[in-house]
Amino acid sequence: MPARCPPLGPYDEDSVWHAAIDLFLLNNGNAYDALACLFGIRNHFGFRPLAESRGFSSDASEGLQTEYAAYGGSPDTHGTTWITWAELASTDWQETDSSGTRSREAVAGDETHWGPVWSVMRTLSELHGAEHVRLVTWFH
Repeated sequence: MPARCPPLGPYDEDSVWHAAIDLFLLNNGNAYDALACLFGIRNHFGFRPLAESRGFSSDASEGLQTEYAAYGGSPDTHGTTWITWAELASTDWQETDSSGTRSREAVAGDETHWGPVWSVMRTLSELHGAEHVRLVTWFH
């Protein structure tokens, strides 16, 4: 997950994104209801995804661009998207799937296997600002 850091001083057009930590190190689950809720992947659950198909960020760090290219880039990946901590922090976690049985909080909240991810993003946002921390994902 990247954080945007200023080279010297305030955030501006010269600020650059830096990869902070690989999601693989924080998230040990692959619950499809959470992936549907967050990114619209295999959304048989009827969630309104938070960040579906936004594509790969054109201002991603060099390291992240290299990693994405190693997976084959757009032709060999799907569900490529990103979301900022500001968006996640303002999410209605009580919103449910189309059947009204599963809330966002239940499938991807702080008490799920996504909790460590949210904890790191929350900490980075305290240092860099909520708009300057984002999670970038793709599926292979």
